[in-house]
Amino acid sequence: MRELPPDPTTTDARKAPRAEDPQEAPGTDDAREVSRTGEDAQVVVVGAGPAGSSAAYHLARAGVDVILLEKARFPREKVCGDGLTPRAVHQLIRMGVDITAPGWTRSRGMRWVAGEHRVHIDWPALGRFPDFGLSRSRHDFDDILARHAVAAGARLYSGWKAERPLTDRAGRVTGVAASSDSPDVPEPVEFRAPVVIAADGASARLALALGLERDPRRQIATAARRYYRSPERSREEYLELWADLRFPDNGPCLPGYGWIFPMGDGRVNVGLGALPHRRHGKADLRATLDQWLARTPQEWGLREENAEGPVRSAALPLGFNRHPLYARGLLLVGDSGGMVSPWNGEGIAQAMEAGEVAAGTAALALAHPRGPRREQVLRGYPVEMNRRWGRYYRLGNTAADLIFSRSGFQPVLNRYVMGSPFLLDALARLLTDLTDKPSRDVIDHVLNTAFRLVPAPALRPAPRPGAGHGGRPRRRAP
Repeated sequence: MRELPPDPTTTDARKAPRAEDPQEAPGTDDAREVSRTGEDAQVVVVGAGPAGSSAAYHLARAGVDVILLEKARFPREKVCGDGLTPRAVHQLIRMGVDITAPGWTRSRGMRWVAGEHRVHIDWPALGRFPDFGLSRSRHDFDDILARHAVAAGARLYSGWKAERPLTDRAGRVTGVAASSDSPDVPEPVEFRAPVVIAADGASARLALALGLERDPRRQIATAARRYYRSPERSREEYLELWADLRFPDNGPCLPGYGWIFPMGDGRVNVGLGALPHRRHGKADLRATLDQWLARTPQEWGLREENAEGPVRSAALPLGFNRHPLYARGLLLVGDSGGMVSPWNGEGIAQAMEAGEVAAGTAALALAHPRGPRREQVLRGYPVEMNRRWGRYYRLGNTAADLIFSRSGFQPVLNRYVMGSPFLLDALARLLTDLTDKPSRDVIDHVLNTAFRLVPAPALRPAPRPGAGHGGRPRRRAP
């Protein structure tokens, strides 16, 4: 077996040149040549979505030599609603992203539609979060974040797909083997580091290789979206959510909701997300989308002739559905760790926040020499994520099982709630996790107290080394 690679924390960090302007950051076109013997860093981040780019940015800002691997080449499409809540905007501000530049569309709040009821809910003015949201196409959004990470000093390798983790004799992850989409590099190349952050999305290839399986008790939602040319709706000030959708042919209530998000460029992002129904299983999202849009006014333009591109769909792993979030040198962030909110299907804010926490953990761990103290710091990552979201997600998973998967948001958005500004504000903050700590008002106090009463989920131990392939120990030769 290959010997342990040298610990890059004991060598000179080979930083990429820093650039002040993310739009002119070096390396994003993957022009550098990769050594056939591999590349070393202090941290390798796999996946340059919001989670991976956030982690790489914060690591680079902390002076850590970080490699960021991305299997696609930017710009590239992603299935997403493109709507960002104040929690996500907060993370963009922490990264120093210029959200006043052209292309960002601000939202004042949400418009909820349930039957004949339509209500507007402004984003709350809190101490921790801004009082506005944003919209931005993932085609541009991910590219901006990756370039921002490069500008901070991260080394981005586009067109490199991580195939498998590299491990030492003890089963500890020491990097990844990745293959290039270039015919000039026919064989996989090793990217070595003492810490690896997996931000490789819902496929969770690296996590599965270590036997980190998805919790079958946790729900997986599905989302579908499409762009439409709609100048009338494109400059709306509210993110519109429809909670009264049904299965095709007047079936049961959809266990989810539809959205119409303004993009500010003459287009809207229209889609829906749903859990599997407890009795009726998965809905045909394409048919449900067509049935819903037929109800919308003709002047909105949400018709086939105004569509741009096909309907695209993706899975949404909810509520910490993969455990543990750290094992043997590998940290899971974003969809890889099942971090999409079970309350509303939001994932970008959670991915970016987890990326920052993972980066801080890795930077602190690397300040210690290889050994028990470093490992102790790394094991603090799932503890911190559980502290932040454990109770909130546990309550959300329960709501998804008992309410949302049976009848969607209809029981919650009844006429009493829709007619009460206080209840609407409280529900909006609950669904989007927008509360101040310590509490600033009665709603904060009620919600924070409710979360404290929920028992914290127990942390699960990591599987034993060699327990890949679905967690089953590999057979050893006699």
